[in-house]
Amino acid sequence: MGPKSKGQGVTWSPRDRQKCCTRRGSGRRQDPIRKKHKPAGSSQLLSSKSILSRLVRAILLSAALPWAAQAAAPAPRLDFTPEQWELARGVARQPGLAAWYGSTALAPVFTAPEAASRRVALIEAVAQAPAHGLPSIYGVEQLQGLEGRTDSEAEIAFAKAFARWTHDVGGGILTPRRVDPENKRDVIRVPTEELLARFVAASDPAAMLAEVPPRNGGYLALQQALAARIGPVVGADVPTVPEGVWREGMRDEAVTRLRARLAAMGFAAEGTEPDLFDEPLARQVAAYQARVGLGPDGIAGPRTVQRLNGGPGSAPRDLLIALERMRWLNGHDLNARMIWVNLPEFNVRVMEGGRTIFESRAVIGKDKEDWRTPEFSDVLQNVVVNPSWNVPRSMAIRDYLPKLQQNRYAAAHLDVVDSRGRVVARDGIDFSRFTAKTFPYRLRQKPSDDNALGEVKFIFPNPMNIYLHDTPSKGLFGERTRAFSNGCIRVQKPVDLAHVLLEGAAADPAATYASARKSGRERFLKTEPLPVHLVYFTTIADEDGAIRRFPDVYGRDDMVWAALQKAGGVETLASNR
Repeated sequence: MGPKSKGQGVTWSPRDRQKCCTRRGSGRRQDPIRKKHKPAGSSQLLSSKSILSRLVRAILLSAALPWAAQAAAPAPRLDFTPEQWELARGVARQPGLAAWYGSTALAPVFTAPEAASRRVALIEAVAQAPAHGLPSIYGVEQLQGLEGRTDSEAEIAFAKAFARWTHDVGGGILTPRRVDPENKRDVIRVPTEELLARFVAASDPAAMLAEVPPRNGGYLALQQALAARIGPVVGADVPTVPEGVWREGMRDEAVTRLRARLAAMGFAAEGTEPDLFDEPLARQVAAYQARVGLGPDGIAGPRTVQRLNGGPGSAPRDLLIALERMRWLNGHDLNARMIWVNLPEFNVRVMEGGRTIFESRAVIGKDKEDWRTPEFSDVLQNVVVNPSWNVPRSMAIRDYLPKLQQNRYAAAHLDVVDSRGRVVARDGIDFSRFTAKTFPYRLRQKPSDDNALGEVKFIFPNPMNIYLHDTPSKGLFGERTRAFSNGCIRVQKPVDLAHVLLEGAAADPAATYASARKSGRERFLKTEPLPVHLVYFTTIADEDGAIRRFPDVYGRDDMVWAALQKAGGVETLASNR
């Protein structure tokens, strides 16, 4: 039995509802919409027989319900108005939006009678994209043009802008793992439906949106550095300046725009004739040019106009990359007590409340494939005193297997260990039988003064088997560029670091460590759980807000920059230099 027309909506029979929400033998849900059953007056809305199917799928899949739960769930409401159908079709392909609108029976968020403050808040937020180093791709002008409308087109446009803006400013435009295979970071993103719930419940929607970007001191300092280069960000209602060369004595409507844009940036010029480029305006143009690093000649030429409008060359790419990387960390509390390893800085810090409480030089992985230290965050679990060194498999087959094939007693400081953890006598092993793929043993070095890990290591379990540790090779800490390890991070002051990390878990950290060290045996000392962040900032603000720059030792910035350009057109914000 097909659908029946009922006023402006469409009502489905129980049988059709059952068809929509159950499985057939083919394993596919059946769509009850058939061309011959289109309700009168709904040909445009129901021209595709998959509209309902899309909506239901989006709602169910976004909720991640198993099939059994879907089958047991009540039949979804299907008697929607044409406007609601249009909204359903518009959001069905975006799981977060589909989940929200599905859970609220397609109730409007941005076009409801009480939604004016929400629209204004969103328009003002996305207009601030340049201040975050983000491109102007969020449809400010389109949203302004839809202001006051209550149709589904307006609702969809605002909803999509909300979803994209909160996604990008809240966790970055990019997915780190897709940018660089050596970046293992998983961004902690707040689901769109959760953000919409907060937005709708907020008494101050603008304040709610202001909480979405990172609020830590490092991000804010990078924003300030960006503002110093591109000038203050103005509202979307302030007109841009037409291209040209505008100088003292000229009269044109473009001068009126120039005067208004400068005033919005804090460079207001006195004058009774807005369209006249007079001497006070020239002074303010020169003041703006000095602020953003241009020659202060008082002439609004192409470069000045581009900066005023937020065009090419308005910001250096290193700040845009740093802001994007900082957004990737937005789900973490960077004011908490933590271990912070900035790889290009070759440095390990323990930080608390945004201040450094311990610092040590570090050695990171060599700039070679499979040796470079990855980026990720995890949690410290143990300080291991007198550690054994389990030789990484890649290193065992690359560096040691050929030696063992020539002389089974080579590398005598290493034990050969089988799959059960038993040490195997070398006399009974024919190493020549094995290849890199078939070598069945592990190599392990017992605790000793010349152990490759030194006297202590710091573990935060991860699939890459990356950790911090001591080293008997102290001379490398004197080098300026310290990329020499196999991927793990060597610490110049490991014992002092151990004492700091044992605070809170041991009454006397130094004595606890000394006792474990004196035992000569491998000892695992529990610590308070502590976040560990392995990051890659070639440009970063220090704890006093000063911008510091470091060499791109692994060449990773180029990959991030190329991905930013491809993803959102940030070439409109910065020249590729």
